[in-house]
Amino acid sequence: MYAYDKERIEHLRSHALSRKQDNSEWRYLYEKAYLESAQQEKSTPCRVGMAQRYMFANAQPVIDGGELVVGKHSCRALSATEEEEWTLIRRYALPAKPRSDGQAAHMAVDYELLLQKGVSGILEDIQHHMAQLDCANPDQLKKHEFYRSCCYALEGVVLLADSYAQLAAELAQREPDAARKQELERLSAICAKVPRHPAGSFYEAVQSVHFIIFCLSAQEQILYQLGRPDRYLWPYYEKDIRCGALTQKEAQTLIDCLGLLYNEYIPSGLAVGLMVGGRNADGRDTTNDLSYMFVDSVRHVKMIYPGVGLCCHKGMPEDLLRLACDILAEGHSHPALFNDEVITQGLLHYGLSKQEACQYIHSTCVEITPCASSACWVASPYTNLPQLLLDLLGVGEGDTQGKPVVSFESFAQLKQAYFHKLAAHIRHNLIEENRSQLERTAHSFNPLLSCFVNDCLKEGRDIESGGARYNWIMPSFVGVANLADSFAAIEQLVFEEKRFTLQQLCDMLRCNFEGYEKQRLFLKNRVTKYGNDDERADAYVQEITQQIAQSCQGYRTVRGGQLVPSLFCWVMHEQFGTCTMATPDGRKAGFPLGDGSGPAQGNEKKGPTASILSSTKWDHTPFVGGIAVNLRFSKKLFSESSKDKLLALIHTFMERGGFEMQVNVLDQETLQKAQEHPEQYADLVVRVGGYSDYFVRLSPAMQAEVMQRTEHCL
Repeated sequence: MYAYDKERIEHLRSHALSRKQDNSEWRYLYEKAYLESAQQEKSTPCRVGMAQRYMFANAQPVIDGGELVVGKHSCRALSATEEEEWTLIRRYALPAKPRSDGQAAHMAVDYELLLQKGVSGILEDIQHHMAQLDCANPDQLKKHEFYRSCCYALEGVVLLADSYAQLAAELAQREPDAARKQELERLSAICAKVPRHPAGSFYEAVQSVHFIIFCLSAQEQILYQLGRPDRYLWPYYEKDIRCGALTQKEAQTLIDCLGLLYNEYIPSGLAVGLMVGGRNADGRDTTNDLSYMFVDSVRHVKMIYPGVGLCCHKGMPEDLLRLACDILAEGHSHPALFNDEVITQGLLHYGLSKQEACQYIHSTCVEITPCASSACWVASPYTNLPQLLLDLLGVGEGDTQGKPVVSFESFAQLKQAYFHKLAAHIRHNLIEENRSQLERTAHSFNPLLSCFVNDCLKEGRDIESGGARYNWIMPSFVGVANLADSFAAIEQLVFEEKRFTLQQLCDMLRCNFEGYEKQRLFLKNRVTKYGNDDERADAYVQEITQQIAQSCQGYRTVRGGQLVPSLFCWVMHEQFGTCTMATPDGRKAGFPLGDGSGPAQGNEKKGPTASILSSTKWDHTPFVGGIAVNLRFSKKLFSESSKDKLLALIHTFMERGGFEMQVNVLDQETLQKAQEHPEQYADLVVRVGGYSDYFVRLSPAMQAEVMQRTEHCL
């Protein structure tokens, strides 16, 4: 749809796909500087800031051929002396450091602050804050040390940009091609300006944003999102286009370059990206040219990152949603489709203002966090819902002796006992997460990140000490479809039809249905299943989700946040499935659990419409922590008319209150060929459990799970 420098992007894409990732230089520099800083600095926060500055100042910059946006690991080999030091640090120093359990990142920072003030402006604000403090007051002294640590870290970012400016200038001097020489000279000037100073152009804004993302991510290769770039980049794009300083093709190429860079330094198997579209606080649609361009970049980048989320609502342009459908129909795994109205209502429910509720981000997969104000711990922790049922019944894996299971007089009694156990599990997990937050508050600091998260600078408090405005803990519950279908099997076959006793059912589970294949197939195929617009089957999910939401209410975190539930799985449906014995829904031991909040693999028998009707019969609003509904369609049978049907399906899902839908248009034949000849399908991307990954890099169990999902026709 949009013009771009195809030759350049294809070259950079090929490089990113094959490049080895190695951040050992950055980790070594940081830890070395942190240890050595103890000789000159008492304050631990300042030691962290000094280590960040040293790391940024001494990391080797790298600019590869054709790059227009820069910032990535050099992947240089450490020298013999450095390698010896790094070995000693890892052997003795790192194990002695306090543990830092719990989540990090999974957020979008305050890019508008960066672009409008630049690092120099933020440093001026910090100096103003410091001038108001009386260091004879212990509380104010603590703030003073926090501000000092921020200054060190910000100075390091500027030094890194300076090193890139110098490298670009040196490369320009040696560059024989006149066009590339001019590009490098321009890049050098941009890196000399941003992020030190406010951005003045679209190109400067893109580069400034990426410098901060890379600096935040580089040491630990963790996930910081681009937030809402169609909003904060729009003033720069509009100005440059209007005055003729930028063409649409140049802007699209810069967007594509920005997206490709993520793939240079974030390992596969994770999730990182951006969101476009949606509404502002007044309810007006925010779509602009950049919204289309970031969506269209999926076609150009064709990699797992960035994961693009499109915020859908009734007033959005229909052609933007159709563009998304066209891209999905081509076989790309994103954009993922988020319901702006449901998510906004959910955020208002958890206390955000209207202004904040329209500025959210899917912080990795589908977890929603407020832009610029979040220290939320997403997916903390994951809970295996079917395992709690097995524990309740007293079924032990590998126990084939027919030991008595816990008996119940009625299904209602069993269900009540399960929900009591679930509530106790949620409470126990919260206590453990709070213990981790206590440790982090005492020993961990992140001054650079704190500079770009409300209200850390205002309050004079590090993000690890609770300085952020929102500090939710967001547990995720995996296998809801398996649990619902297991409930159905137990109620129907044990308590109503009395086809077998609970003891007999559990004996089958203990031996993984060995010798009971006929019974397993009956459980699998003859019991009502979630995902087929069956009121009875779907009612189990309604009750389970209601109980989860209620059980999370009323708790507070160490940092003063709320407990916000989610129903997505990342890769945990495979990991849990591997260690979960057979379940009453007919699933065999070791097979992945259901991949999100939709039906379990292969259980959708009445087509995609019935599937989404089932998936939207319960209230998604409380689950701001994220909900993933996967739909897979046959590419072989996907026609032009199928796009119109997909569009109608999306509208139905959104109108019924669906939280998020992700679509894969693939065919079984391609997946089978990829298994047989992985070297020929290195860039085949599929949607997994809220994120995208390369099919050939998935484990055999995960590949099997993807292939067993129902392949719908439209």
